[in-house]
Amino acid sequence: MTLPDCSWAAFTDDGPWALERPPADDSGGSIRWMPLAADLRAAARAEVPRLTAPRRVPPGSRVVRVVSTLIGALVPWVWAKRRGRYATQETSRAEISRRLRRAAERLGPTYIKLGQIISSGEGLFPPELVAEFKKCRDQVPAEPFEVVRIVVETDLGARLEDVFSSFEETPLAAASIAQVHAAVLRTGEEVVVKVQRPSVATLVRTDLEVMAWLAPFLVGRIPIAALANPPALVELFAETIVEELDFRMEAANMVDIASMLHELGNQGYVVPRPHPTLVTRRVLVMQRLSGFNFDDVAGMKDAGVDTHEVVRTAMVSLMEGAMVYGVFHGDLHGGNLFVLPDGRTALLDFGIVGRLGSERRLAFLRLMLGATTNDIAGQMAAMRDLGALPPDTDLEAVIRDLRLDQPTVDPTTLTGEELVAEVQRVVKALLGYGARMPKELMLYVKNMMFIDGAIARLAPDLDLLAEIGKISLMFAERHGERLGRELGIDTAAMQLNMDGVKAGFGVDSNTESLTYRELQARRELIQKRMRDHVAR
Repeated sequence: MTLPDCSWAAFTDDGPWALERPPADDSGGSIRWMPLAADLRAAARAEVPRLTAPRRVPPGSRVVRVVSTLIGALVPWVWAKRRGRYATQETSRAEISRRLRRAAERLGPTYIKLGQIISSGEGLFPPELVAEFKKCRDQVPAEPFEVVRIVVETDLGARLEDVFSSFEETPLAAASIAQVHAAVLRTGEEVVVKVQRPSVATLVRTDLEVMAWLAPFLVGRIPIAALANPPALVELFAETIVEELDFRMEAANMVDIASMLHELGNQGYVVPRPHPTLVTRRVLVMQRLSGFNFDDVAGMKDAGVDTHEVVRTAMVSLMEGAMVYGVFHGDLHGGNLFVLPDGRTALLDFGIVGRLGSERRLAFLRLMLGATTNDIAGQMAAMRDLGALPPDTDLEAVIRDLRLDQPTVDPTTLTGEELVAEVQRVVKALLGYGARMPKELMLYVKNMMFIDGAIARLAPDLDLLAEIGKISLMFAERHGERLGRELGIDTAAMQLNMDGVKAGFGVDSNTESLTYRELQARRELIQKRMRDHVAR
């Protein structure tokens, strides 16, 4: 029998309990922790300016530990590199990636979380770095069970044996902020218990203060920092991580996302049910689900799962959540979802959720609309309204300086020197205009990078241009009337123009199809030319 909460949320048909729909007055109803979420979220946002404020004096002894650990990781690699100890660039990058990952694990949760973000940046960061930091997703050293017991009993106010009939001492996974254990409640329900590391909240806040102090010294000094403003990146990271430090916010996010998916009629995703009472700041008890690891392509296909549909579901739900409701899961990666035998995808870990206010949601909508109609000026205005450009930016000058008003140049026709020069030119121009990456846009782009990698594994022969065209038309049919009313435009009179999309892929407007496999071959050629030029 289908549980009653499936009438308003994207939960499984059967489950260990049913949640009552939270009333519109935000009282939370029978869900004990729900009324606190909005106030906790506001308090977390208000804390960020203090944690990231510029400092003249180093914030305590933690600075010494951080700097010494990073130096200890980098100096041996630099020494070996200068003496030609690495046979290839790939070997060199693999070694520094390993050293940075180990340094992150030694420094603890904050730096491990940075590693997790990097691990989701396939195509954005070197593959060796991505591969190494994937180990930070669920291969982080776990807290001893005695520590876990203390946290659970302290937060739930009861002995472990009084709440659970069994509790696995070995965690299913351990990551930066928390680890998860399989358990069975005294009432017989199989659950997963997410337990926060005991000192993580204090350590994260201290580390953010250290990062805020170090960031100004990194401007222009390291390759990754050269792509953006390090102090702004610290602020962005702080906005993201502080909301992960209270599991009551995460449980509320689970309900919000499940409700949004149901409202959208999205049948491809499910959310595990959080327990209506067993959720505290450091403990989250939820329904246990199981399925295929997102990388288990063979297992999915053997079970008859349509892997193309899995990818399509991810693309559509991300767009709809952001553009229609202004809410979307903000941390998609292989450790945060798996595929059920029936083909639906289970979403996990809701510590990071993108939330767009009314004005920014409409700006984001205009940005996506401009991409499918090739409206360059509209896209730049939307970027400004999203906060990616200062309010007084001369948009015509940006378009001119970035050469967005000129025909697309196929990057595969450029030499390595020309490619590096072009990247430097664009980055310099953006920084000159004070460009920054708002939190919500960063989360969306990071998710798109994950979906990009998912296509490589699950649907490498998918025609990207055709798929984007289909999704755009579906989106217009399903939401066009509502969104046109919100934007004050006649969507029926608008026509799909894929030239802008093609330009984003770096292909000519006459290109009729582009599979992911073909796109990846182009990227590898471009990256090789750039690496070869830099290595000279």
